[in-house]
Amino acid sequence: MIRDADTLEALLDGIRRFVREVLVPAEREVDETDEIPSHIVQGMKDLGLCGMTIPESYGGLGLTTEEEVLAAIALCQTSPAFRSLIGTTIGIGSQGILMDGTEAQKREFLPPLASGEILASFALTEPESGSDAASLRTTARRDGDHYVIDGTKRYITNAPYAGIFTVMARTDASVKGAGGISAFIVDAGTPGISFGKRDRKMGQRGSHTCDVIFDGVRVPASRIIGGEGNTGNGFRTAMKVLDKGRIHIAAVCVGVAERILRDSLRYAMERQQFGQAIAEFQLVQAMLADSRTELYAARSMLLDTARKRDAGENIATEAACCKLFASEMCGRVADRSVQIFGGAGYVADSGIERFYRDVRLFRIFEGTTQIQQVVIARNMLREAA
Repeated sequence: MIRDADTLEALLDGIRRFVREVLVPAEREVDETDEIPSHIVQGMKDLGLCGMTIPESYGGLGLTTEEEVLAAIALCQTSPAFRSLIGTTIGIGSQGILMDGTEAQKREFLPPLASGEILASFALTEPESGSDAASLRTTARRDGDHYVIDGTKRYITNAPYAGIFTVMARTDASVKGAGGISAFIVDAGTPGISFGKRDRKMGQRGSHTCDVIFDGVRVPASRIIGGEGNTGNGFRTAMKVLDKGRIHIAAVCVGVAERILRDSLRYAMERQQFGQAIAEFQLVQAMLADSRTELYAARSMLLDTARKRDAGENIATEAACCKLFASEMCGRVADRSVQIFGGAGYVADSGIERFYRDVRLFRIFEGTTQIQQVVIARNMLREAA
């Protein structure tokens, strides 16, 4: 499904060079300061990375799913915090507009997102609503030509510097489940929006999350994704966005795991014990081999799913399989890497300790491992029936 192999390879070469020459040297600084330097932010925008998933007609690169997967793998041969800076823009922040938005909404918002002029965030999770997203309590009350949004969203990635939010809110209080939820495009500067303090997280320093509080925020009814006639379809939009997002996160897991395994192999070949490199010991070889095997399996299923999506097939089950397996695989690769590095892997100087902290999130966000299992099993039962 690759449209033009030469063009794609040129893009991937540019990303690899940027990762090697700019991002990898900045990994420790970002982990220590919890900030990504402005020149790196601009460099990512200049490469066109903010527009990877946005069609060329709206100023983006218009990558296919398979091309996006390969680009994400290349970009994530470094700290995943860098990818997170653009992740919500190319993924859950913009894809709802692209998939279900009106043409006017696409023309207004997609070009500035593609250029990086503004970044997007996705506001679904709440203090009392996480995996059970359909139970959200944020309300949107109709008031003339506007809706008034009240509620609190939690763990919102890139919220401190987002230009727009895709906000899920309940527009019909009489409907308790998913059917009463609508998706809104909300300017971050709208009166009534405030932010909690930045969350102190286990890993991925440089990637910022915080609460977003909506207190009487007035949003034009025309900002419902898909227009006023699409009221009540916000949860469907969210699920479609998350299906694609799971493929992307699986690609992130593969890219980071490749970097971790490469560092582990290098260390095992250099580290001497009992008069020889530890890579010569079969139990160390077993950890390397297991990691390589699982990585190959994850990459293969990921590319297969991406190609199916590009062919127009329903990939809800496959996307959940990819996210489940790749995130768990990445955690196991990181754990084995700490074991191979030994004491050096437990201290911060090697960088492996940082990766170990960073990748733990992959099994939680955009649907926990347990939610993926539920999705897969329910889809199996539905298909069998």
